[in-house]
Amino acid sequence: MSTAFVILLVLIIIAAILLIAVVLLQNGKDGGLATNFTSANQTLGVRQTATILEKATWYLVSFILVVSILTVFVNRGSTQSGTNEAIGSGIVNQAESAAEEAATVDFPVTQQNPEAAPEDE
Repeated sequence: MSTAFVILLVLIIIAAILLIAVVLLQNGKDGGLATNFTSANQTLGVRQTATILEKATWYLVSFILVVSILTVFVNRGSTQSGTNEAIGSGIVNQAESAAEEAATVDFPVTQQNPEAAPEDE
């Protein structure tokens, strides 16, 4: 794994944890966890807090989407150059060694004449 892949993966995990927190803070049917922060609601206004949390949700979701797509391209570039060649050469080496081994093995082959074979009657 490349360094860029690891950095992007850590960013996705951090954004996912933040997204969980933001979703839990939003007002639902029962009020959600945002009802516990009444002083924040009184200072910023209930509608203002809901708008900020909704925008944060959309920003985090879009961030995770974009970084996930970027991670695919970063990971694809690193695996195509290194891993696929190593896998391909490993398969070719295994096939060549298996073919050489099969060519050098002598199997005991005895042929019998079907007319001269003893019959068990």
